[in-house]
Amino acid sequence: MKKTMVELFAGVGGFRLGLEPHGWKTVWANQWEPSTRIQHAYEVYVANFGSKNASNEDINLVDKSTIPDHTLLVGGFPCQDYSVARTKAEGIQGKKGVLWWSIRDTLEAKKPPFFLLENVDRLIKSPAKQRGRDFAVMMRTLHDLGYAMEWRVINAADYGFPQRRRRVFMFGYHKTTDYYKSVIERDAVELIKKDGFFAPTFPVTDPREDQKRLVTVSINEKEYHDLVAVSDLFALRFENAGVMMNGYITTMRIEAKKKKPTTLREILVDDVDEKFYINGGDSRLERLKAMKGAKKEKRVSSSGFEYLYSEGGMSYPDKLDKPARTILTSESSINRSTHIIEDPKTKRMRLLTPLECERLNGFPDNWTQPKKCSVDITDKKRYFFMGNALVVGLIDEMARRVQ
Repeated sequence: MKKTMVELFAGVGGFRLGLEPHGWKTVWANQWEPSTRIQHAYEVYVANFGSKNASNEDINLVDKSTIPDHTLLVGGFPCQDYSVARTKAEGIQGKKGVLWWSIRDTLEAKKPPFFLLENVDRLIKSPAKQRGRDFAVMMRTLHDLGYAMEWRVINAADYGFPQRRRRVFMFGYHKTTDYYKSVIERDAVELIKKDGFFAPTFPVTDPREDQKRLVTVSINEKEYHDLVAVSDLFALRFENAGVMMNGYITTMRIEAKKKKPTTLREILVDDVDEKFYINGGDSRLERLKAMKGAKKEKRVSSSGFEYLYSEGGMSYPDKLDKPARTILTSESSINRSTHIIEDPKTKRMRLLTPLECERLNGFPDNWTQPKKCSVDITDKKRYFFMGNALVVGLIDEMARRVQ
């Protein structure tokens, strides 16, 4: 099999960094940030990889038939509302601008044997008023295109990485592939626990029977006439692992067989610029301390209903002998989720640096500030890139399974 891949929603290239060392060749990549005049992520991408086969066009407007043939489609796409409706012409249409449909259109046009996708873990629970609907719409779409899929919510820290970052990964394979033919007769539970795509690389413990929360349901044409019926009627609490094959979904809760994690202390920079320190007496310190404390307070909803809002406390400062909390796109601002540490060398309080955030995601040092970039990249942008990025080491591990 030729190892050719297309990277959608490429960001600053996390998938590419994880896959190319294993022989994958990127034949096309697309990165487009809507409502942004300067395409900073794209400029970082081409500064590091070159502009050959790189696209900076709204993916919704790209003619998918013009995308080069490939054997693996990858991408980390936004969590959005995937509801669909029937049009006046009795066709089916999803909401405009929802980027899932560009993935769907690419799969339909190019029919790659495999795909590997990433999203925030709340995808499998969305929306709140109809749990699991969005994920089900995606899986029915894939079923209609002839694909099967395995998914797993993975916390990077569980497998030795220095950040507690939970993301859902989806590996799909077309019915024409040898991989599909090799697993179609296997038990779905065994695929989840030991024989499938994820389990050999990210092993799990065997939970007690009363802890498995095992559910199998149909999502095929016999149960739901079309995608609209799925969107209107489907609801299920999806667990953190599962398989969709031949229109049947099996989902169960699993627990990671954890490895010794890398700690926050191990990735810290020795010599830190003064701008990242917060001196004693700075109001930001008091604000951070207050934000991270536990609280209970009365609030009033928009309808006038009064309720008690409670919030647990967070470590202040962040503990250096544990993996870091999840990096968010707001890391550059002073908010509850901002990391604040006591520097082990100076014993002063400071923020994480952009380089440290790169290390937490497994990117090379200063990847988001390449020397030959055509635009200036601020620290704020570098934090933003890492808040959107994935853990490269996880993709590196998965690449060993896609052969």
